[in-house]
Amino acid sequence: MYGYGAPHESRARPQPTAHRSELAARRLTIVERRRSRREDLGPDLTSCATGRLHYNATPKSWMLYWADQQLFHAYARLSPSQSIDDLLTEIDRDPTNIFRG
Repeated sequence: MYGYGAPHESRARPQPTAHRSELAARRLTIVERRRSRREDLGPDLTSCATGRLHYNATPKSWMLYWADQQLFHAYARLSPSQSIDDLLTEIDRDPTNIFRG
């Protein structure tokens, strides 16, 4: 999952080195890690949150959010789902190019 095929736009995007997730109570944050574009920062990987999955216990559903800096916004193109796989598929598909830095 989280494959990187041809970009959806004409501009090329830098290829990430890795993805990881950070789990907290009722939420999962998707983090992209890649080498910095700035040489003065050295060879260390930079981290950037790209999305968040939030679990709502009352309707037992997951909601998808996209990241803008350190703020998260509801992703309006997908309704909440009881299956986390639906949200992960949308992140992988990324029709709006907001889940990849």
